[in-house]
Amino acid sequence: MTPTPPDPIDYKLIGLAEDGGIGDLLAGLDQKQGRVRLQALISEWLRMENLVVLTGSGTSVSAGGKTMANLETAVFDTIEAMADLPASIAPILKARRLNVQLADLLGEPIGFEVWLSFVANALAIAENAIGPFGAVAWPSTPAPTKDDLKWFVDRLRIAIFAECALSLPDSALATTADKIAPQLAFLSKLVARDSNLGRTHLFTLNYDTLFEQALELLGVQYFDGFTGRAAARFDPSVYGLDIYYPGEVAEGRVRRFDKFLHFYKLHGSIHWFEQGLEMRARHPDLAPYRAYASMTAGQKAAALVPLAQNARSVGILPTANKFAQTLAMPYAHLFRSFQVRLGIPQTFLLVLGYGFGDDHVSRIIENALMNPSLIMLVVEPNPNSPVIARILRYKDLGKRAFVLCPTEAGFALEPFARATFDDFARTVMPDVQWLDDFLRLRRFEKQIALSATPAATPNDADG
Repeated sequence: MTPTPPDPIDYKLIGLAEDGGIGDLLAGLDQKQGRVRLQALISEWLRMENLVVLTGSGTSVSAGGKTMANLETAVFDTIEAMADLPASIAPILKARRLNVQLADLLGEPIGFEVWLSFVANALAIAENAIGPFGAVAWPSTPAPTKDDLKWFVDRLRIAIFAECALSLPDSALATTADKIAPQLAFLSKLVARDSNLGRTHLFTLNYDTLFEQALELLGVQYFDGFTGRAAARFDPSVYGLDIYYPGEVAEGRVRRFDKFLHFYKLHGSIHWFEQGLEMRARHPDLAPYRAYASMTAGQKAAALVPLAQNARSVGILPTANKFAQTLAMPYAHLFRSFQVRLGIPQTFLLVLGYGFGDDHVSRIIENALMNPSLIMLVVEPNPNSPVIARILRYKDLGKRAFVLCPTEAGFALEPFARATFDDFARTVMPDVQWLDDFLRLRRFEKQIALSATPAATPNDADG
């Protein structure tokens, strides 16, 4: 009887092969062999001196987050359903939707953040009586007034906030590795590397605070560019600091605190707000927003303003204007830090949940590929994504860029089940003892909680 051949691995690792051509480094391997080789390579890359991680909206989808296109649609649906929608704003939204729908005919439209930048700049021009511009020419009529634009920008801001006010699921602290929130699994494995190596630098394009919530649950210390607690102030000098223990040298040899990383939010955050000329940060209560995602557009339109009025701060309007926002603090420092980190020797760049749709970010990455010792791994859940073709073009420059994606057969069988952020964090990244210890502690805490609340007995009423 002919033995059944082992199942082939479900992943492809596309990169520069030994013969100098592009190929699958896992080709011909079965599940066990392929997984061993894949995790060995990732482990080796994670031990490089300078670890840089870039995450996009794809890392928040499993927690209810939206890709940029879906975020735009949800925000527009809510605003168009508002009873007090100004007549001048409706055609602006309609024109934007039409441009997106006709992308195949008119060419790819500008991104949502760039579009937001134009709207925000139009309001700035309308409010600045002494500026060099007196007005903006709008293709639709009637043209929006200054008050209309103020209404529009404010509603865009709070609608984006509400869609991104995500909380880790209740099952985030599950007691098994396959159930734990991917943010916790990812971060615990990320900071488990040798503390004698360079610190991890985590950059994200997301506005939500899922990573911050996970870092706090895990007890991981991090610097995010802000100092203070009550109303933190942006101070880029904190990125030059580190954490050591014990505090007094006289107590013994000073050691680096192991569970620590630097965290950068390139496009801002829902918990940032402007106070005068300063950028401040204060984490709001996200509980009132947990039911928001399941509402209809009409329900969201009715609930949005009251929700925002009850929040202490409702974040900034995320824009990607290269000539304004990214040249001012704090964006200038954050983007400069991203560029500097990618230029350091022995760098491993891990890209997750990012579709290379932000030109100003992608350009920094492509320029960084001139770094001869940089290795980049892009995790892409769609084997037919144009992102893969883009990465493969880097081979012509002699770069070391790799893409981890599912095989076509695996994708056809289970679409978007492999090489997602969740899959990469839970099953692809090498397991670490710290995560096992953390889960064991969670199981122990759960047992204590259950034993502390015994079922009521008849004697309980007497005593």
